[in-house]
Amino acid sequence: CISLDCSLKDDDSGDHDQDQGSPKDGEKEKNEDEEKEQNTSKKKMVVPGAGEHPLQYNYTFWYSRRTPGRPASTQSYEQNIKQIGSFASVEQFWRFYSHMIRPGDLTGHSDFHLFKEGIKPMWEDDANKMGGKWIIRLRKGLASRCWENLILAMLGEQFMVGEEICGAVVSVRFQEDIISIWNKTASDQGTTARIRDTLRRVLNLPPNTIMEYKTHTDSINSAFCSHFHAFQNPSGEKNN
Repeated sequence: CISLDCSLKDDDSGDHDQDQGSPKDGEKEKNEDEEKEQNTSKKKMVVPGAGEHPLQYNYTFWYSRRTPGRPASTQSYEQNIKQIGSFASVEQFWRFYSHMIRPGDLTGHSDFHLFKEGIKPMWEDDANKMGGKWIIRLRKGLASRCWENLILAMLGEQFMVGEEICGAVVSVRFQEDIISIWNKTASDQGTTARIRDTLRRVLNLPPNTIMEYKTHTDSINSAFCSHFHAFQNPSGEKNN
């Protein structure tokens, strides 16, 4: 496991461009267009600073907030989610995290997301679309501690499921808070069981805690139904 108890450093993290290689003759224009699109998310990957402790994967913090009672389309959700920043080392993580509001202090319908760099916190992302998530509903007052324990376990590779972990989300709602951890392959029951058991351990959950696993396919279908009902009932009186 990677130790996350390190002192902060003042130097800024660096970045570098990735060389995609030369396109073949006769396909240059087409390949150049494809490379430009691919490089949008790849060309400024963060790297550890000198003397810092690198993580096994780079990660990105995101934040989103929306008006409750209004089902968000994929397009509006993608426009609403904001990237906070990426990090590649223990020290860079603490520089971000030490300045972020804790989930318990957020108001309204807000979410923090922490995902591996290059993976968007969206069901439709290629890394997520065949996966799912473990969901735990928390009473008010527990979100900050549980979120910190969850992300430290994720960054420290405590789940021991290879590349299966995609990211984690904490969702602040009016009467409860929700944390979830996303993985790539919903059909891999051995992996999802190991994630569940590790989650219980790192969060120190009571044995009777209700944990729900939901595939992203089911989430997409539920969202489609919400949009359909919203279309049938434009006033939105009964939408959550």
